[in-house]
Parts: sequence; C-alpha cells; structure tokens
Amino acid sequence: MLKKTSLALLVAMGSLPSQAAEFILTDASAGSDVGNWQISNGDLGIDSPAPFTVEKKRLFGGKQAGVDIIVIDNGVMEITLVPTRGMGIYEVKSGDLRLGWTSPVKEIVNPAFIDLESRNGLGWLDGFNEMLVRCGYEWTGHPGVDDDGFLKSLHGRVQNTPASMVKVVIDEQPPYAIHVSGEVSEKTFKFSDLKTEMTLTVIPGENSFALHDELTNLADYENEYQIIYHGNFGTPILEKGAKFSAPAKEVSPFNDYAKAGLKDWQTYLGPTKDFDEMVFNIMPNADENGNTLAVLHNAAGDQGVAVGFNVTELPVLTLWKNTDTLKQGYVTGIEPGTSFAYNTKYQRPLGLVPTIKPGETKAFNLTYTLLQSRSDTRQALDKVEAIQGGQDTALREEPLVALP
Repeated sequence: MLKKTSLALLVAMGSLPSQAAEFILTDASAGSDVGNWQISNGDLGIDSPAPFTVEKKRLFGGKQAGVDIIVIDNGVMEITLVPTRGMGIYEVKSGDLRLGWTSPVKEIVNPAFIDLESRNGLGWLDGFNEMLVRCGYEWTGHPGVDDDGFLKSLHGRVQNTPASMVKVVIDEQPPYAIHVSGEVSEKTFKFSDLKTEMTLTVIPGENSFALHDELTNLADYENEYQIIYHGNFGTPILEKGAKFSAPAKEVSPFNDYAKAGLKDWQTYLGPTKDFDEMVFNIMPNADENGNTLAVLHNAAGDQGVAVGFNVTELPVLTLWKNTDTLKQGYVTGIEPGTSFAYNTKYQRPLGLVPTIKPGETKAFNLTYTLLQSRSDTRQALDKVEAIQGGQDTALREEPLVALP
C-alpha cells in the first residue's frame, strides 16, 4: 500500500516545494517544444534511494504520428503519460504487473485522426486503449442529443485535446517527488472556456502515484461540467475469479442488460464471446474525511490495484465489466466521477451535472496503488472493510434511468 510519505499531502495541497528543478517541455503560447528529452537523478545530482528518469519522446508512423509520450521510471515502476491525448496514462508497468489493457486499437492515436462525431458520436472509441482516460470536462457519458438540441459525443473532448503547456518539476529535497503537469483547454466560442491543470506525482521507489487536477472556468458565465476518471484494467489482474471490492451504499444496473449480472457484480468471468458490456452504478461510502477506496485483484489475490478518491469531489463510482474475448478487448473499468455514464440529459434529474461559477476552480484528487502481494491486497481490502463499517449494500434491481 501507499507508504506514509508526503505524496498525498503534496497532491492535496496542490503546491510544490520552493527548491525544485523545473523544465518546460511544451509551451503553445511560445510556440516551443524541447523535442526528445531526458533527465535523471544523476543529471540533477540527487542521491535518490531509488534511481529515476523522466523521458519525453515523439512517436512516428501510422495514426500515432506526432504523438508525444512521457515515460517516468521511478526505480520500481514505469508510467507512460500521453500529453497529446489529454495527459492520459497509456500504461503502468512494474515487474510482471501491468496496469492497462490490450485494445484492438494498437497505436497511441493522434487526436488529429479522430472524428468524435462519427458513428453517431462514438468516434472516441477509435483511440480508446489507455489505462487512464479523463472523460469530460464539458460533458461525459453516452452519446446522444442533449436538451439543447446538440449532439453530445461519447465521453467528451478532453482526452482528445493535446496539452498546451507541459512541464516537469522535480523536488530537490527528500522524498524527491516527480511532478509532471499539463494544461489542457476546452474553448469554444459561445460555449465554453475551461482550463484544466493536470498533475501526476510519483515518489522514487514507491508503488503508488497520484493525480491532482484543477478545473477552472475562465468564462464570465456559469457552466456545467462533468468528469469520469475512466481507469481500465485487463490481464494479468483481470481473469476468471478476479474480484472487485468497494465500500458501497447502493449498487444498481446501468440498463436492463446489466440486471442479469447484478448478483455477481463483484466477480468476473474469463474471456467470454458475446458477453457485451455490463455496467453498474455505485454510490460509495467514505470515511469521516470523505476518502474511499476501490480495489480490483486477481483470483489469487497477489496482484491488483487500489484506487483512492474523495466523494466530496467525485461522489459516484461506475464499474464497467467488458469481459469479451481477448482480441475484442477484455477489460474492466473502475471509474470515479461526478456523474455516471448516462447521456447528460438523463443525469440532470439525478443531480449529477454540477456547475462551475465564473473564475471558480474545482479540484480532483486520486491515488493509484499497485498491489503486488497477498499482503498488499489484504491491507487494501481491510481498508475497504473499515470504510464499509459493517453497513449493508443495497442492491437496487431497476436502473436509475429508464433508457429508450
């Protein structure tokens, strides 16, 4: 589990120590980019307990042409960030554990090759292969015509928007935290003027990383916003007998199809042809500070992931089970958010389309911990049980929304 260091504090504060090395990698306002670039603890003269490197490189060929990735190796795990795709995370690797999944989409697709409104708003799927996708911030959820008469494409636009500013900040004092930040804007004349500053923080030698995002409304008018942090996991964690656990007040099926899987909502099949997808809406319990935890682990309980978030920022949780064939995409999603995955027009009556005032900033904090032993998994599950506190989980048989 997450060691008791300053990682969570650094992220929650949203501030960086005064003694830090800062590197601007991309700056759209200056029309500048460093190209391929690398820095290490040795280059900085830092005697870190675990060696680390941060590398930026550009991809070539096919639909990944022009995509920038940033690879952070903290000595025990390797995180691949994609600034060109909304600061999403392609994968995280540590030993034989990989956070991520195997999509039919093999390249890290440049948003220039994606038409979000194709296939009646499903074009987003042409680039969907990451471990962590931000779905938002103007809107999220399934495609469809909203109350204003405009088509809302699947899961918003931010994941297919390149970062305008990308920088790396490395603390020069213990624990030598590494921060990689990107600024992503959603600006449309007459409609939106949103800016999100997204920061990933990781400490050398640790098996956890944290996200701290700040969404700011730069417009003179109040606007709606939505966000789902769509975390996606396949093998080796996902397999027959894998299990999901989270402290929950209520669980409901997303639609009529998911009703059949409600009693087994926490467990998984192996790859199953024609399974389609089952989605469950979860109202999570939290501790006295609003913090909660969702855990996914394999059948043996010796590999998994724990996702921590705060319900005052992200009040709901979606569980996406897509246990189709390996080639088709064998994957499950753990998705904290402000909203479920319904189209926006169905979420307003549920109170799940929040607003942001002119000049206001909303912050979102999440942690991801790699579970690499039965002991790691047991500690995470004990935390889930402590938050649940013996309360019953209500299984609601009918979906929250009666879909046409």
